Amino acid sequence: MTAYDVIVLAGGAAKRLGGADKPAVRVGGRALLDRVLAACPGAGATVVVGGRRPTSRPVTWTREVPEGGGPLAALGAGVRLTTAERVLVLSADLPFLGPATVEALLAAAGEDGRDGALCTDADGRDQPLVAVYRGEPLRRELALIATEHGGLAGLPLRLLTGELVLARVDAGPYAAFDCDTWDDIAAARARIREHGAVLDEWITSVKNELGIELDVDTDVLLDLARDAAHGVARPAAPLTTFLVGYAAARASVGAGPEEAAAAVAEASRKATALALRWEAEAAAEGEGAGAEKGTRPEASGESAGTP
Repeated sequence: MTAYDVIVLAGGAAKRLGGADKPAVRVGGRALLDRVLAACPGAGATVVVGGRRPTSRPVTWTREVPEGGGPLAALGAGVRLTTAERVLVLSADLPFLGPATVEALLAAAGEDGRDGALCTDADGRDQPLVAVYRGEPLRRELALIATEHGGLAGLPLRLLTGELVLARVDAGPYAAFDCDTWDDIAAARARIREHGAVLDEWITSVKNELGIELDVDTDVLLDLARDAAHGVARPAAPLTTFLVGYAAARASVGAGPEEAAAAVAEASRKATALALRWEAEAAAEGEGAGAEKGTRPEASGESAGTP
């Protein structure tokens, strides 16, 4: 992964949310700010511009001057605390941003002659707060704008982006979806509960809540739960998956995420095979009982007294 720092803009008055603490609003059980931080786990420095609050991982806090001075002033405050060649810049209200989009932006920003790359939304509009900027031109243009206007407070971001050569990245309909209103929040909460997304969202939320950095094959675990429930008993499903997790944890002490994932897969394989053996035994016993029943005289319609 390309080395980079990240600046997350988490200030602002959130007027369209009635002044609510927008970065702390929860979508899928996680604060919006934490969802954004989860999209950039490979960042070097992580700088959040805004009021201090609990976060899922350590960050460096700073504030724009004056407070409430707008995104350009916040960006100017944040960039002072970064040193990487590339700087990922994000707003704190992107519930569906993921690492794949971050990687796409980093790759596009690395093209020759580019000063960075930004996302375009579903309507083709530029999103300068879902972007990667090269550090040197970013600092240069911010300094020039501040000199020309006597500061950065209250100035629009287009003064910056208009002076930079930026690639455009179409990251799909949701990566740049931001939550400015309660209707946006409601739409985001509804989307993560859609049938095709709910399991991935839930697993990601659980892993973040428990501090687990592990990619597992959810289909394998679901198949295991099904086989345990069908071949043994319904309560066996959650108990078996718990025991598989415990066994995998013991087997992967001191190992990295890849080895841990392999341990989960191996424990799941063993438990699945056991559940299938139980099912086979039950089926065999059922067939045997049926055959036994069929050999009794009453089963064939004969009476005990028939010669």
